[in-house]
Order: sequence, then structure tokens, then C-alpha cells
Amino acid sequence: MLARRSLEEFCKAIASDGPAPGGRSVAALSGALAASLVAMVCRLSIGCSEYQQFANTLTDTLEKTEGLSVSLLRRIDLDAEAFNGVLAAFKMPQQTDDEKQIRAAEIQRARKEAVQLPLMIARECRDVVFFANKIVGKANANVIGDLGVAGQQALAGLESAIMSVQVNLVPIKDETYKREMTDRGIKLLAEGRKFQHALYKHVVAQL
Repeated sequence: MLARRSLEEFCKAIASDGPAPGGRSVAALSGALAASLVAMVCRLSIGCSEYQQFANTLTDTLEKTEGLSVSLLRRIDLDAEAFNGVLAAFKMPQQTDDEKQIRAAEIQRARKEAVQLPLMIARECRDVVFFANKIVGKANANVIGDLGVAGQQALAGLESAIMSVQVNLVPIKDETYKREMTDRGIKLLAEGRKFQHALYKHVVAQL
């Protein structure tokens, strides 16, 4: 599993000439790192008397971001599987008209599945930015910079994942599906950028 490799091994896998892992796995890792940073900020805030009134929010955010980190790490390997599904569809036989039709349908199905994975990565990265912004002013001021980095990293994962969605939508013939997925991506981007903008303003104001 890619997620269980050392950082050095993972980077070498990314840099190889293999088709996967690629950008979507990197986007998922960005989100996982961001979620872990938010969890760290929560841990360094829970138990501090100054932030006792926010203990419930911090504890809930800790639980949610730890879950998001685990989920995003899992998507690193799911991305490779989705890409392999597309490759497998292209290798299907196409000697007869029936085989060609079956192959074409399977390619479209696999491409749609490949779109869903980065869309889920984007959704979870959006959630990470949301939780980072949620504890602004409620967490240990000594690690405000780490919270800011978490927001930037999560937004990078979100924007990267949506770019992958857009790229993978191009060869899909179902126009209704393409419009629906595009609209979802636009909404996620708008929400993530709004949360990150608020978080960034707060961090800069503390400098």
C-alpha cells in the first residue's frame, strides 16, 4: 500500500514513469497532512485553562480531523485502483461489434468512477478547511501558524482534486453527468476558498 510506504519511497513512486500514483494521490496526501495539523492544534489546546470554554468544539474537531486524515490516506491507494480500472477497460477485447460496445460502455463507467475519487478527495479537503476555520480564535495561539499552514495545505489539496475532476470529465460523453459533477466541484471550491480566506485573515492579523 502506498500510504504505508516511507515518505522517500512514496516520492520515488510519484517520480517514476508509472501512470499511478499521480496528482490525485498527492492531493489526498495534502489533505491528510492538513487534517493531521488541525488535530495537532486541537491536542495542544485541549486541557489549557485559557481555552476550556471551547473544549467541546476542540474535542469534536480533533475527532473529525483524525477521521479525515485516515480517510484521505486511504484514498491515496484508491486513486491508483481507480486509474487501473480505466486501463483495464481499454484492454478489453474489441474484435466484434458487441465487444466494441461492451468495451466502450465499460470505459465510460470506469471514467466516471475515476471522477468520483478526486471529487471525494475534494470534499474531504473542503471539510478540513472548514474545521480549521471552525477553531479560529478557540485554539492555542502559539500554534496559529500551524493552523494557517493546515488551511493552505487543505486548500491546495482541494483545488488539485477539482482540477483532476475537470480533466477526467473531458472524455465522458454523458453531458448531464458532466454538468452535475462540474457544479459540485464549483460549489466545493467556493466553500473551501471562503473558509480559507477567513482563516488566512485571522492568522495574518495575529502576526
